[in-house]
Amino acid sequence: DGDIQVSTIDMLREQISLAIKLGTPGLDQVVVCITSPGGAVTMYGLAASQLMRIKSAGLKLVVCVDSIAASGGYLMGVTADRIYAAPFALVGSIGVISIVPNVHELLEKHDIHTHVITAGKYKRTLDVLGEVTEEGKKKFKEELEEVHVAFKDHIVLNRPQLKGHIEEVSTGEAYLAVQAKQKGLVDEIKTSDEYFGSISSAYDIILLQEKEKKKIFPFDLSDMALAGLRTSLTSAFLPFFC
Repeated sequence: DGDIQVSTIDMLREQISLAIKLGTPGLDQVVVCITSPGGAVTMYGLAASQLMRIKSAGLKLVVCVDSIAASGGYLMGVTADRIYAAPFALVGSIGVISIVPNVHELLEKHDIHTHVITAGKYKRTLDVLGEVTEEGKKKFKEELEEVHVAFKDHIVLNRPQLKGHIEEVSTGEAYLAVQAKQKGLVDEIKTSDEYFGSISSAYDIILLQEKEKKKIFPFDLSDMALAGLRTSLTSAFLPFFC
């Protein structure tokens, strides 16, 4: 399961390392079940890179989508050799979004002045407090377009059959799996249970799960202390695969 910041990235990395250590190249396969609507560009890019380690190690990578693998979720899923999706799963949403709340005019109205001081012409194009300029919006849009191009290039690299119509499927729309299959975004309509059932006679299936840690308290005090800091650092004006 993936949240905006892929908070399980460390667990994913460890699971992949273990699978590579235990697997036999050219024989074994790794099946990853993805459930994610997308999130931060950098973190989902890292998660996709982690999955590509599996193929680099000579193991087959299969991705199953039972409910949703959209935007950043699809960025991860497209690294697979084969993608299976349940009929009503949502797939695709190949686009980039950034929401920038701005209170500059409100502060000015109440005679509150904010000074944003930068070194470098484009160090800050849009932010919460500073004045929004046409030049800043234009530059910010250019940066989003650059990320979108990188997203599309990543998809074509991993699914070359989409090269001829990548623009058609990269409008930001999410598709039901039955539609996604017609457009070449997935390979077969099948739930993860169906897929595991289809290979159960040929493979010994090993489930890699995180061992639950016992806690003295029913909650993690460090997580509570850092929650506000994490929220403030996850700026709304960062680009997201959502």
